Amino acid sequence: MRTLLDAGAEVFATKGYFAARVDDIVNVARTSHGTFYLYFSNKEELFRALAAEVSDQMQTLAESLGPLEPGRTGEESLRAWIAAFVDLYRRCGPVIRAWTEAEIGSHEFGRLGNDVLARFTRVLTTRIAQVAPPGLDPAIAAVALAAMLERLNYYALAGQVHADRDEIVDTLAHVTHRALFGAGN
Repeated sequence: MRTLLDAGAEVFATKGYFAARVDDIVNVARTSHGTFYLYFSNKEELFRALAAEVSDQMQTLAESLGPLEPGRTGEESLRAWIAAFVDLYRRCGPVIRAWTEAEIGSHEFGRLGNDVLARFTRVLTTRIAQVAPPGLDPAIAAVALAAMLERLNYYALAGQVHADRDEIVDTLAHVTHRALFGAGN
């Protein structure tokens, strides 16, 4: 099953969700259609399994964000959490990109991506609310942060932004920390 899931992720990454076919997945997995259908009814079911894995990992990551704090130690802690996000995005990028592709219509996977975003931003909202400067709406700031995290990683994986992992992590941590605590922290 793991081999099929990994092959599905690879095919979704190269062909996109809508163009991917079961035949492509079994070829990459070097297995038979019979083996595929032993575990999954169709590519949608395989994608659902991948999406559930990514959703759980995203939720676990969101919940791992500790309190946001000013100062160098706070920025280093935020940087470590953002690095974990970047690493997760790089591992799960094909599934996340397929959500993005599916969001164009009202496809169920687009809705799933929206649900993951909502759960992820709820945790961010709570953390930001604990330190938000006056006039900063924590819910809006959480969505902005999630969008910044996701889009920059999407553009990097798509080759539209040429920056290495550390440049991305450092920039996101620096911008986020300064936005919450000001330039002096």
